[in-house]
Amino acid sequence: MTYPKHPNWNHRLSLEGEIAAAIENLCRSRSMVLTLSQRSRLETTLYETLIFNRKLRYESSSGALLAKKATDLLEIFALRHRVYARLGYDREFPPIIEGLNFDDFDGHSAVLFTRYAETVTGTCRVIFDSDDKLPIDKNYSLDPLRREYGRLAELSRLVIDKPTKGLGKEFKHLTAGVYRIMVDNEADALVSVMSPEHYPLYRRFGGFEIKDSLPVYGTLRKPFVITAWDVSRISPFFRKIFLGSVAHQAAA
Repeated sequence: MTYPKHPNWNHRLSLEGEIAAAIENLCRSRSMVLTLSQRSRLETTLYETLIFNRKLRYESSSGALLAKKATDLLEIFALRHRVYARLGYDREFPPIIEGLNFDDFDGHSAVLFTRYAETVTGTCRVIFDSDDKLPIDKNYSLDPLRREYGRLAELSRLVIDKPTKGLGKEFKHLTAGVYRIMVDNEADALVSVMSPEHYPLYRRFGGFEIKDSLPVYGTLRKPFVITAWDVSRISPFFRKIFLGSVAHQAAA
């Protein structure tokens, strides 16, 4: 994976202007006041994430969109915060700015989202491995998996505003988008942390394995499993349910 370089000077000025306008609109609409350090951190994250996303290869027919606008990213950060606060995950993943959930890993992530009726309804990110390693490495070393699989990426911040029973369209579109990002950008395996009860579904994807079990994860006092998905080994079930449904909707 070759990480994107900064654009030329004119493109940089244009992007910086877009980011400044988006932050001003956000602060005005929510009556927010940012400190200089908060604003600088947010501007840097937006800039680096947009540069990264705009350079990725991605076939958008998956149904999920790749965030390439500052306004989209701000909506995504807000949705992350709302859902994580509702689930009680905001202690493990605290917001840098109240109401917005983002971190430095966004700067080398593919940030995907779904939108319905002008509202962001779901999102996730695929973090590409780098010298900073991956978030999971904070609690569990992924070095053995790097040796086993090669190029890793990590799935995180998977949130859906109003989850439905079964496989909702947001989950299907985001999952298909994650697969497409992995394949199009030559990553070998996707690692993730999940509750054990979620694994039976993912096992049906093909190439999806539990690599270890943890009694707790960080400040979250409940069992979790570390998983790895070799995207070169997807199952007929995955092709039919995720890739087939997306192709059908795109043709409709």
